[in-house]
Amino acid sequence: MIKSMTAYARSEKTVDMQTISIEIRTYNHRYLDIVLRLPSFYILLEERIKTLISQKIHRGRVEIVVRIKNLSEARLVYEVDTMQAKAYVEGLKSLKKTFDISSPITLDQILAANGILRPVTVEKNEENLWPLLKEALEESLAELDSMRIKEGSFIEKDFLSRLEFLTAQLEAISNASEGVLKICQQRLKDRIFLLTKDSIEIDMIRVAQEAAFMADKSDITEEITRAKSHMSQFHITLMNTEPVGQKLTFLLQELNREFSTMGAKTPLAEVSHMVVNAKSEIEKLREQVQNIE
Repeated sequence: MIKSMTAYARSEKTVDMQTISIEIRTYNHRYLDIVLRLPSFYILLEERIKTLISQKIHRGRVEIVVRIKNLSEARLVYEVDTMQAKAYVEGLKSLKKTFDISSPITLDQILAANGILRPVTVEKNEENLWPLLKEALEESLAELDSMRIKEGSFIEKDFLSRLEFLTAQLEAISNASEGVLKICQQRLKDRIFLLTKDSIEIDMIRVAQEAAFMADKSDITEEITRAKSHMSQFHITLMNTEPVGQKLTFLLQELNREFSTMGAKTPLAEVSHMVVNAKSEIEKLREQVQNIE
């Protein structure tokens, strides 16, 4: 089972007066790269969030935005400086007595003094928020994983189709290469004839030996065998439950190397053309592998 590295998920959770919304986008990347945007008040939760993500995602760029709305913390809390208020009231009484003012002292007059009533900063409690945040994050990651698996299934079908083409090309290359000894013999004879114009007698035993030597240098049996092994391993790897992107990349590098060697060794134009077609298909596979975890 393979997973795409490109996906999107969103979740929102509300409990009492706390609301948490999470958006996650993932993109292709060679390694795991987590970019987290989190309200600064809750920065202490950053490592927990990244740890939870890294347990679910092993490769790719992960962009996650966490929005937190805590209405209980949004309510303002005030404290009264009682000592200052008493001192201020005593001051007002003294003024009233001095100027013979009979009007009563009002609350508005007391509140007019700076510093008697002031807001108190409510400390953020990360521990109380974490269970809700974790639940929302796990829900987003589950949705993300489902999308990555769905996209991965389409990519897997594409892989299988291209592997089927490569198998057919490999079989055709193998069949075309079976008569390489006779072809080398004929080419050697033709070359000797052009050089000697049939003026000397040809030693057919020597021709056979030279042709056999040329055929041995052109033999691609080992490369075909190794290519089949790499393709078989590719099929097996696709069924792995672990991330397989990097392993498939390595297998395709090896497969491409085998076909390149075939192209360099073969004396047959027909085989060379098939090798070019195969390498073109391998390149498409390599591009597609960049999209999976």
